[in-house]
Amino acid sequence: MSRKFKDIKGITIGVLAGGLVGAIVALLTAPKSGKELRGDIRDKTEDYYEDVEKYFTKKKKKAGKLIKDGKKKYLMIIDEIKSRPEELLKDAERIFKDAKEKAKDMLLPGIDKIESESEKLKSSTESLLNKFNDRIKK
Repeated sequence: MSRKFKDIKGITIGVLAGGLVGAIVALLTAPKSGKELRGDIRDKTEDYYEDVEKYFTKKKKKAGKLIKDGKKKYLMIIDEIKSRPEELLKDAERIFKDAKEKAKDMLLPGIDKIESESEKLKSSTESLLNKFNDRIKK
């Protein structure tokens, strides 16, 4: 229980108890007959009992509402937690795809250059071999 709730509960109980004691003292000091006095005490006790019942009924409804709101928030948090792995997986897939595209964009010009250089090297090698073969034949 929170400190604030305990304070409010204590104050409310104190006010109700003080009111009951005050009413009883007022009734006991009033100049009435025993039968009238007992009837007044019974009436006041019933009034305070009804007030206490109303107070606790009201607080019970409020507590029920707080519990209901708490359950809603709990379920929302659980749903959010459950959806997180899916979002993380999608983010990871997107990042991987982006990295793959960037690597491809960076490597393609290099691959093209390697292919053109290898073609040059191949043609140079063929030319040298042809010259070598021509000299050997002579």
